[in-house]
Amino acid sequence: MSLINKAKAIALAPIHVLQLGTSAKSFLDHPLIGSQRLNQMGLHRARVRFADAMCRWRRRRLAKHVRSDWREAFDRDGFVVIENVVPAAEFRKLREAILHSEWPAREMRQGDAITRRIAIDTEMLQVTPDLRRFLARKDINALFHYVASFRITPLHYVQTIVSNLVGGGTDPQQVLHADSFHASMKAWLFLNPVAKEDGPFTYVRGSHRFTPKRMEWEHERSLVDPRSIDRLSARGSPRVDASGLTQMGLPPAEALALPENTLVVADTSGFHARGAAEKARERVEIWSYARRNPFLPWLGGDPLSIPGIAEKRVGWLWSFRDRFEKTIGQPWQDVGRRRPMDDSATG
Repeated sequence: MSLINKAKAIALAPIHVLQLGTSAKSFLDHPLIGSQRLNQMGLHRARVRFADAMCRWRRRRLAKHVRSDWREAFDRDGFVVIENVVPAAEFRKLREAILHSEWPAREMRQGDAITRRIAIDTEMLQVTPDLRRFLARKDINALFHYVASFRITPLHYVQTIVSNLVGGGTDPQQVLHADSFHASMKAWLFLNPVAKEDGPFTYVRGSHRFTPKRMEWEHERSLVDPRSIDRLSARGSPRVDASGLTQMGLPPAEALALPENTLVVADTSGFHARGAAEKARERVEIWSYARRNPFLPWLGGDPLSIPGIAEKRVGWLWSFRDRFEKTIGQPWQDVGRRRPMDDSATG
């Protein structure tokens, strides 16, 4: 190591230590998280165990606000499926208002799939009152909070998955994986039916629990040289195969073919994937996401969840990455105003 690199490492050491108390997860980019020596001593195992303990403590305090059948399904499986979640007449109006209008959109390509996202912001909520009413429902938000283990407002998008395009490689989202070493919430309200051939959401039931076998698997993977494995696993979103599921005593993944107007809410620290579409398909959904520092003891206190601010976060995030694209990258291309179902997806 050169003298300059040594000086840089010393200067950044306090920051790297502090980041151990955050959601930082990359074994490839972080010298402490990726240290095989520290992980042999139990660093990764300790972070996972502590994050899980804090999550379970927060959920106990949120549990009383959640419908018992939803809570029991989530505790057992790691996800909840709610069919006909929006009254039929409201759902039809919500769906038509979103699908038949053009909105500012962004797109990203991974392998043979394009993901199109449209921010659910102040403009959309003003012209789609049925969507605003759904996202304000106390029972739905109580479930979001319980799964996320925090009383925070998720980021909401209209998301379109365009699958099985010509000229692409393998979509990395089709490989079973966990998003991180700690709980995070994702939700999908499907605006169209999703059959097995459409690439449905796929989940390994019960894989959200950090059992002794899961903890041992986490420890073993922390000892692998991150430069010798796939990049997404090395950066903290571990991929898993059938032998890994067997090692953890978990069942095979299950593809959830579901009708329209179905809400799925899941903890994506459990193993999940996007199913493989048999033909070029478009899957359209209201997609919600919430993740926070897993070591915080309090439930709320997020200034970005304040009404009037929460609806603007996606736009701010995109603008920030646009401005600093050369430094931090910007995978989301601005493609102008689009309808959610639009055949002119970019390549």
